[in-house]
Amino acid sequence: MSIQYRVAFGKNDEAVDGPDDAEVVVTITASDVALGASVAFMQGKLKSTGSTGELLAALSDGSAAAAISQLASRP
Repeated sequence: MSIQYRVAFGKNDEAVDGPDDAEVVVTITASDVALGASVAFMQGKLKSTGSTGELLAALSDGSAAAAISQLASRP
């Protein structure tokens, strides 16, 4: 399973982690990161393309939240 995470800070300004050919691409704005990955997903603020099952597995094991938090805390 490969997932690419993107945290958008503004137009044409985003932090990216993961392979370009990822099976799942997850996008969230920096202002929505504070909600938490699972809550943002349930509210429709965390967008994804690809397998929803793989995304739910990453949300469940905490790897999505960790990756998103790390990207959002860029200097």
